[in-house]
Amino acid sequence: MILDAEQTFTLPYPGPPADAVAFVRDPARALGRLRFLRDLRADQESVRGELVVPLPGLGDADLPFHSLLSVTPDGADLLPQSLSGERAWVEVAGQARAEGTDLHFAFQFRAHLATPDAQGWGGAAFEKMIRAAATRTLDRVARELPGSISRAIDGNLS
Repeated sequence: MILDAEQTFTLPYPGPPADAVAFVRDPARALGRLRFLRDLRADQESVRGELVVPLPGLGDADLPFHSLLSVTPDGADLLPQSLSGERAWVEVAGQARAEGTDLHFAFQFRAHLATPDAQGWGGAAFEKMIRAAATRTLDRVARELPGSISRAIDGNLS
């Protein structure tokens, strides 16, 4: 099962343009306040973490991701990497650009979920529940990105 979500937005950066570029090149700072990300680890070359998907009655499912970080003249790109040996994982792609003191973001999420063969109505119902929960989480992450990054900007200036 593959599910997609995306979000594109622009935020003002209340500091100098050089600081705006540094901010979009630092995914640990920019994404650190997103509440559906767990165990976020970033360095000069890559970003890793887990997207948390709440499943009613089953607890949380952690969808790991790994993206390479590619610095560009005005920001950075996240290039998703496949994860082998995982039954469920997510590709996180993104582009972040600073144009003066405007920050432009575009994120794409693609969740890969391996579900058991849907045998009968019980299996089909379980698959439908998993699809709905994962879709809600991806949509929520996409909706919350602007506010989370805005809070990270505010925290960065404090």
